[in-house]
Amino acid sequence: MVVSMAKIRKFGRLLGAQVIFIFLSTAAFAQSYYEENENTFYGGPVIGANFCQVDGDYYAGYYKTGLNVGGIVYTKLGKNFLASMEILYTQKGSRGHKEQLSKTVSGLQIREYGISLDYAEIPLMIHLIDKRKSHIGVGVSYSQLVSSKETVVTNRSGYNDSLDVSRFPFKSSDINVLVGFNLRLYKGLFFNVRYQYSLLPIRSNVNMDYSRAKQYNNLYVVRLAYIFGQKY
Repeated sequence: MVVSMAKIRKFGRLLGAQVIFIFLSTAAFAQSYYEENENTFYGGPVIGANFCQVDGDYYAGYYKTGLNVGGIVYTKLGKNFLASMEILYTQKGSRGHKEQLSKTVSGLQIREYGISLDYAEIPLMIHLIDKRKSHIGVGVSYSQLVSSKETVVTNRSGYNDSLDVSRFPFKSSDINVLVGFNLRLYKGLFFNVRYQYSLLPIRSNVNMDYSRAKQYNNLYVVRLAYIFGQKY
């Protein structure tokens, strides 16, 4: 999938504006929130990293790392429950960590392999909170693909020229199931660990020497979040 730098910059500006809006709006009424309405929306910025693999590419292990940045907004549903929505820029994919032989072509050695996928992602989650305000949650996310890249290097340069990965494009969207834990470290500062997995293939009918027919995003997320005005 080919995406111009202009489109990527436009997406970056849009995401940045959304994060700044969340940051400023929650900070502006953080003090009043403590005194007035428990149902007020509140939130803040999140920043961290994804540790990823793609199930279906013949490589195992979370060797691909990527950004996970954006903003989160909470609202309280009841005494022990929260709902949250996030707007994120997130990088997924995979990276081959060792050389391996092709499953179908005799003598073909795959020396380098990698998938890079950039998404705009919106996770929606329900959380159960404890007395320390730490919380555990489950949910789903919708991701829109912004750009994709696949790299393959083998021991046969002529064979590399015939590897047309554009014949098997990645799907424009990715729907994930999520489960995560947020540990309150100090005041509004939280440490977040999350696992997520694609409910549907990110591409299908793949017919290549380094991939099975269907592929799925599989990743762990480690982040820090600062929540302004939290009173749950």
